[in-house]
Amino acid sequence: MMKRRMICLSILLIAATAGSALAQNAGVSSGYPTPKNGFSPAEQRGHGLYLRYCVLCHGVFGDGNGDNAPFLDPRPRDFTAATFKCRSTPTGTLPLDSDLIGTLVRGVQATNMPSWRPLTDENRQDLVAYIKTFSERWKTEKPGDAIKIPPETPVSIESIRRGHELFQKMECWKCHGQQGRGDGPSASTLTDSKDQPIRPYNFAMARNDSRFKCGSENQDLYRIFMTGVDGTPMPSFADVMQPNDAWDLVHYLRTLQTERRSKENEVLKAAGGAATLKSSENKSENNSAADSNGKTHSGGH
Repeated sequence: MMKRRMICLSILLIAATAGSALAQNAGVSSGYPTPKNGFSPAEQRGHGLYLRYCVLCHGVFGDGNGDNAPFLDPRPRDFTAATFKCRSTPTGTLPLDSDLIGTLVRGVQATNMPSWRPLTDENRQDLVAYIKTFSERWKTEKPGDAIKIPPETPVSIESIRRGHELFQKMECWKCHGQQGRGDGPSASTLTDSKDQPIRPYNFAMARNDSRFKCGSENQDLYRIFMTGVDGTPMPSFADVMQPNDAWDLVHYLRTLQTERRSKENEVLKAAGGAATLKSSENKSENNSAADSNGKTHSGGH
C-alpha cells in the first residue's frame, strides 16, 4: 500500500511539473485569467507571463506597488512612468525594446530584480510588449536613438591619471567616495525620483564576477556616463564630457575595483600603485601654486 501511494504521489508531482513547464512555455499564467481586451497576441501572452512572474513586485497596475513591494529595497520599477535606468538611448528618452530585454536577461545588480534568462526569447519579447501597455508614453513617443560608443582608447597610466583628475574635478567622490566605496559626503542624502533613499555604486566591493547595475564591460560603464541613470541622481555627461575623457574615467574607476583582475590594475601596479596618482596630484597642485606665486611676484614688479 505504501509503495502504491509513493507511485501515485510521484505521478502527481511529475504531472504538476509538466503542467507548470507547459504553462511557462506557452505564456499562460496558472490561476490567473488573461482577458482579451484589445491586446495584441504578444501583449496577451505577455499579460499571462506578467501575472505569473512579475505582479507580486510590480503590481497589477504596473506601478511598483505589488504585494511584495513594501518589503523590497530598492522598490520595484514603476512602469507607468516609463522611466528606465538601463538604456542605450539619451537621458529622458524611451529605451529600445532591446534595452528592456537586456534588463530581463541580466537582472538588476544590488536589487531584488533577478535574471529571467530561463525564459525563452519569445517570452521576453511578449513581456516587454505587455509592460509597454502601462504607460501612454509608448503611444505618443518613439524611443531615442542609441548613443554611439567609439572604440576604447588604450589603457595607460596617463589615461588612468587623467581619469583620476576628472574624478576629482567633476566631484564624483562626493557620492562615490574617494576610494569608490559609495560613502561620499552626499551619499546618505541621495534619493530617487520616488523620494526613496538610493545608494551610490560601491566600486571597491567588486570581484572578478562583479558587474554594474547596467552591465559588466567597460563599454557598459561608458554608456552609463553618456545616458545617465534616469530616475536616480546619476546624470548624463554627454554634454560636458568628450569621448576620450569618458574612457579615461572608465579606466580610473576600474582601478577602484582593487580586488578585481583587470588591465587597468595591472598598469597602475606597474607604475607604482595608487600612491602615484596622489603624488601626481600633489605635484600638479605644487606646480600650480608655484606658477601662481611667480605671476604674483612678476606682477609686483
